[in-house]
Amino acid sequence: MTTKRFLDLKQVSDELAVTKAQVYTILKNGDLPAIQVGPKRVWRIERVKLEEYIERQYAATREAVEGGDVQGEIPEDTED
Repeated sequence: MTTKRFLDLKQVSDELAVTKAQVYTILKNGDLPAIQVGPKRVWRIERVKLEEYIERQYAATREAVEGGDVQGEIPEDTED
């Protein structure tokens, strides 16, 4: 079985566990490179670009944690 080179918004949103609207925002602000194809100009994201984006997010998160600048959601179940 071969891995597809390009993903659509739904596939990317599933991979990142976010909404399609959030993926669209990431595309529009340029954080995740993508192309628009066909007469309907649908978005397609290259799998390798998604993996690079994820790696950049890991690096940015590490830097934020090390700098004490962590933002975002707080886990609800904080068992010790």
